[in-house]
Amino acid sequence: MTTPAYRGKACGPDGVDLAALEGWMDGQGIGSGPVEDIVPLAGGTQNILIRFRRGADSFVLRRPPLHPRPGNNETMLREARVLGALAGTEVPHPRLIGACADETVLSAAFYLMEPVDGFNAANGLPPLHAGDPAIRHRMGLALVDAAAALGAVDHVAAGFEDFGKPEGFLERQVPRWRGQLESYAACEGWPGEGHIPGVERVADWLERNRPADFRPGIMHGDFHLANVMYRPDGPHIAAVVDWELATIGAPLIDLGWLLATWPDEDGENGIVGTSPWPGFPTRRELLVRYGEVSGRDMSDADYYGVLASFKLAILLEGTHARACAGKADRKTGERLHRFCITLFERALRAIA
Repeated sequence: MTTPAYRGKACGPDGVDLAALEGWMDGQGIGSGPVEDIVPLAGGTQNILIRFRRGADSFVLRRPPLHPRPGNNETMLREARVLGALAGTEVPHPRLIGACADETVLSAAFYLMEPVDGFNAANGLPPLHAGDPAIRHRMGLALVDAAAALGAVDHVAAGFEDFGKPEGFLERQVPRWRGQLESYAACEGWPGEGHIPGVERVADWLERNRPADFRPGIMHGDFHLANVMYRPDGPHIAAVVDWELATIGAPLIDLGWLLATWPDEDGENGIVGTSPWPGFPTRRELLVRYGEVSGRDMSDADYYGVLASFKLAILLEGTHARACAGKADRKTGERLHRFCITLFERALRAIA
């Protein structure tokens, strides 16, 4: 059925030029006929995400926002490259259909992927999952299994030698994120890092306890519960999504990121969670599971957990700084500032 709101117009939702999209797909031999049944999808970023049908096939298009920031197009193509490289691996991911670097087609780089039949647990659980703590426990373990599978991908064999700079990766982390925190001083009204407990202590501990070496691999970069889609028929992951921060680095940071965002056993103090929570694994169970399935040396696991908390806390504090300057929602900024404090408190407990 034709979508009345968009069919016959030059542009569909979010300014996507339907005629140009159809023309590009024709040139690539992807589908046939008009673009129909267009549904804008919600995402975790400002990127544009729409689902549509062409002939008998369904597609999801992902592109930068209408007013992209510098680097958005390159990031979009990096995402597509990651999805293409993951084909045939054990990492659950959306299958890449095609990518376009020609910004004249839709005014930005974009790619097409297969739709994912799944749900985002951060938005709530369907009855099957909400009604069974055992399923929720396996959902948490499946999340760790996916992170371990990603870290196991041979990035050199996948042609990713130039995708990141693993040499000196850990040495760059603390200076990079300290600099990020210091840059917030440009936001008028931000009270400064002095109102965050333990910044110097955590940074110093990270520098003094940095592992001498690590086994590099593909990192998702923002690995947590809200960035996966679960299958509706059970606890398995349908796809890991939102690959814009992927790089070559220390995969154990993905585990640390997951642990940093994970709620306490009562479901409280989590950056990302869902309801009901009872049944989900504890942080300790996630850590043990990762070691079992990854075969990685876990002796430096505490370091990666503290590093992830350090990075994420500083990232979240950026929204608070912008809110202080009137450039972001005040309530959101205050909420993320509280999470920043929680993350530094967790880091301090870990290094005590």
